[in-house]
Amino acid sequence: MDQRTELTEFLRSRRARLQPEDVGLTAHGGRRRVPGLRREELAQLAGVSAAYYTRLEQGRGQNVSASVLGAIADALRLSGAERDHLTHLARPRARKAGAAARPQRVRPSVQHLMDAMDSVPAYVLGHRMDVIAWNRLACALLGDFPSMPPQQRNIAWQIFLNPASRSLYTEWERKADDVVACLRLYAGCHPDDARLAALVGELSVKSEEFRTLWAAHRVRGKGFGVKELHHPLVGPLTLSYETLVLPADQDQQLITYHAEPGSASAESLRLLASWTLTASDDDAAVPAQPSA
Repeated sequence: MDQRTELTEFLRSRRARLQPEDVGLTAHGGRRRVPGLRREELAQLAGVSAAYYTRLEQGRGQNVSASVLGAIADALRLSGAERDHLTHLARPRARKAGAAARPQRVRPSVQHLMDAMDSVPAYVLGHRMDVIAWNRLACALLGDFPSMPPQQRNIAWQIFLNPASRSLYTEWERKADDVVACLRLYAGCHPDDARLAALVGELSVKSEEFRTLWAAHRVRGKGFGVKELHHPLVGPLTLSYETLVLPADQDQQLITYHAEPGSASAESLRLLASWTLTASDDDAAVPAQPSA
């Protein structure tokens, strides 16, 4: 993906969110040709010349300083994730060639930790939201990862191209928006990831909803919150999730789900865990981690 084009479209989309009155400017009469703030208005707010901002938005701003980017981010009222995304696009860091294409491996101790979490669904996300490790309860809750082809072992692929996801996630639209926003954030850091480009291409061709969300240029990190699920075996579940960045690889995130103690969801999750252990006793052991 071309970073200059990404920078241009991102800044235009952020300007379009704001009206002059939102930022204390007077909206002059006459028909506005563009939605939201004009370039000149944003430049005024950021304290730079209109010509300089125009060059930056067109991807021609060479060696833009952190202070200027900070002023523009303030003027656009960007979130923390959006600020990071702007920095990645405007001041890309040199990365080792092919780093994102190397096989993704999880440290054995991380896998052992997840396996010991009998009552907590846990999995690890790697590059481009690939699911690269999991425990048994995560498979029982979210999908049979070991049986999936490697290219489908991806959260974005599952959300948009697996019809079962619409039944599993009660608020599917919100989940879909969150997934695309996370994928956008990753794309800003890895513009030369050929497999990411292939994934975005496939999803764009096969899902109109993905195309619409991708074009919105929203960016958001995966942090913590609550998910409403409807599991085919145990029914409704209200689960909190946490995201932990693994220290050995900043592109690997450990995701865990848990229910409020004593709640109906906690009992349902306990039943699902019990069923999973019983099934594992009856059948051959499920591989804990595939070769990614």
